[in-house]
Amino acid sequence: MGIDGNQTEQALVLRIGPEELVVRRRYEAASIANDILIGIWFLIGSFLFFSPATMTAGTVLFVLGSIEMLIRPTIRMARHIHLQRFRRPGGTDPATADDAVTESERDF
Repeated sequence: MGIDGNQTEQALVLRIGPEELVVRRRYEAASIANDILIGIWFLIGSFLFFSPATMTAGTVLFVLGSIEMLIRPTIRMARHIHLQRFRRPGGTDPATADDAVTESERDF
């Protein structure tokens, strides 16, 4: 959400034949998908630890789950920090202009 309470993030729309998949709140959706993958890796890794023959594969899945646990705070931080090029009120690009940069119209 923006400072004034309005939603600033655009929905992601994927067209699949005659249907549309609409993803709103993309960062939250990415975080949820990440949490599901963490659960899958640890669950499968746990089952693989029952047999000595599959213990190495279980360890690999535990490492993948641990890496994904590091991705979670990265997704949360990306939700709050956005890099964006500042534009002048007239829509010109300040990188090509000679005078000072003004505030963005979409100030977070």
